[in-house]
Amino acid sequence: MTDVTPGMIFTDILRNGKPEAVAWIRGNAENPQISGIVKFFQTPYSGVLIEAEIFGMPNIAAQFSSDFYAMHIHENGDCTLPFDKTGDHYNPTNEMHPNHAGDMIPIMANQGYAWLAFYDKRFMIPDIIDRSVIVHRMTDDFMTQPSGNAGEKIGCGVIRQC
Repeated sequence: MTDVTPGMIFTDILRNGKPEAVAWIRGNAENPQISGIVKFFQTPYSGVLIEAEIFGMPNIAAQFSSDFYAMHIHENGDCTLPFDKTGDHYNPTNEMHPNHAGDMIPIMANQGYAWLAFYDKRFMIPDIIDRSVIVHRMTDDFMTQPSGNAGEKIGCGVIRQC
């Protein structure tokens, strides 16, 4: 008999599960080619499984290129261009950066395409409904307060319950 690991359960959730919430990402005026989806799945481990697939990132034209971009959950779910109404990072416990509940792992895009999945216990899905997922032009430096010096907001999507 094989032991079942969380990774095996997460793989099954991603393959067969239905997300509890999604954010459809669209690009800003300078990056209208950006599009994608961020899905949020409940897990049996009191945490959330996040899957993101994003197309058209700025390095799309550079053959064989890889580049990192920051991704965060922001307080407000208002993706009106130029994404300046999204507020600060979601941070209900007033933590220093990068320990905000809304701080997520960096995206690595290869020639404009990015896919990633990760597990997080700092929030539950009801906590993030009607907030926004922001994709930033640069990677998060994990030091600069209050938001990691990640640069321009190039993508935004409002988190909606499914």
